[in-house]
Amino acid sequence: MDKLSLAQANMILGAALAAARADGLPPVAVVVLDAAGNPVALQREDGASMLRVDIAQGKAFAAAGMGVASGVLHQRAQDNPVFFNALASSGQGRFIPQTGAVAIRSADGTLLGAVGASGGTGAQDEAICAAGVRVAGLVAA
Repeated sequence: MDKLSLAQANMILGAALAAARADGLPPVAVVVLDAAGNPVALQREDGASMLRVDIAQGKAFAAAGMGVASGVLHQRAQDNPVFFNALASSGQGRFIPQTGAVAIRSADGTLLGAVGASGGTGAQDEAICAAGVRVAGLVAA
């Protein structure tokens, strides 16, 4: 498997939203991107603010671009702000190294894309993304 299918993306989305409801989070948006950073699927729950989709997509874009969870990127950005400001600039503002997204990998480690969420805390957002990836039978990295 070397591509993320729409069926897998929808499974990730559904499971992430179910995890958000089970955890009692405020309304969230979840965005699933392929390995090239293109949207595959997204949903914004009723009541989620207008910026939630953009924030979730930016977190996922960063995770897909670097191949790791955005929590890791957040720490790296604190340690090397000049480089991460350059990444944000070169990504035309789509690169948000804030906790709340995970890279999606196949069992053999191939990067398939990323999923990002916005609505809870960064840790809560990242947890629902990871839950969605696991339900889809893939690896959250």
